[in-house]
Amino acid sequence: MVKLKNTYLDNLTEFLNPRTRRIHASFNQTGAGTGRLSCSDPNLQNIPIRTDEGRRIRLAFVPGDREKNVLLTADYSQIELRILAHFTQEPALLRAFAADEDIHSAVAAEVFGVPLEQVTRDQRAQAKIINFGIVYGVSAYGLARRIEGLTVPSAQKLIDDYHKRFPAITRFLNQCVMEAQTHGYVKTILGRRRPILEIQSNTQAIHNMGERMAINSVVQGSAADLIKVAMNNIHRRIQRENRPSRMLLQVHDELVFETPAAAVEAEAEMIRQEMTGAIQLAAPLKVEVGWGKNWQEVK
Repeated sequence: MVKLKNTYLDNLTEFLNPRTRRIHASFNQTGAGTGRLSCSDPNLQNIPIRTDEGRRIRLAFVPGDREKNVLLTADYSQIELRILAHFTQEPALLRAFAADEDIHSAVAAEVFGVPLEQVTRDQRAQAKIINFGIVYGVSAYGLARRIEGLTVPSAQKLIDDYHKRFPAITRFLNQCVMEAQTHGYVKTILGRRRPILEIQSNTQAIHNMGERMAINSVVQGSAADLIKVAMNNIHRRIQRENRPSRMLLQVHDELVFETPAAAVEAEAEMIRQEMTGAIQLAAPLKVEVGWGKNWQEVK
């Protein structure tokens, strides 16, 4: 707890504006290579959430008028996997998202060849790690390190089975790499380019990093495009309709607002509507919305 206090709480108080009594961070358009917004002075995208002690820090984040207002968060659900389904047009992924199934269980059922209702907790956990790792070019060694008790050969078989069951995903990953090798860059869903110079390197480790960057830049970069479109649309809607919400933070796939408690349900519906309609994807977009008296309470 002392480390959390020294790292986060003490640092945050240094940025308290004496006039507004609020913290005003800076959001940087070019701070991340994929196009995601980065945050600095202070970095409010780095507030802990994985541990109980870390989450307690979020209790300190409250609306300006605590008597009347609440904090509202809206978070894209599994956005990178939905974008992957859109680009690949992989039928199994599209079916699972269209049916609003648990995507990790659905993938586990395909990879392990069992009915959905018979997927075990361990099988789902392994599928979840592969699902997220595949976008970052996870290796058998990397997968084995993430899954307790899994050997490297067994991890390689899992990856091979995944690619065998989802050939459209494999073709898409190869296509991203080929695009980077041919043109020297890859493009996001809105056509934004990122140069991938590393892929031309004769050093194997750097070349491999370039391949991972090519894949990740398309998927994560498209997620960045999506939430920026949503942010602009929500901002315009708030101004045009003189709505009472204020957009406070963007934390990767999550937006944080301050809104009157009396209007929170209407504001939540507007925000969900704009986020799910920002860009039309083959896989339906899903947004999880919550609100509370502090940032921790909404989770």
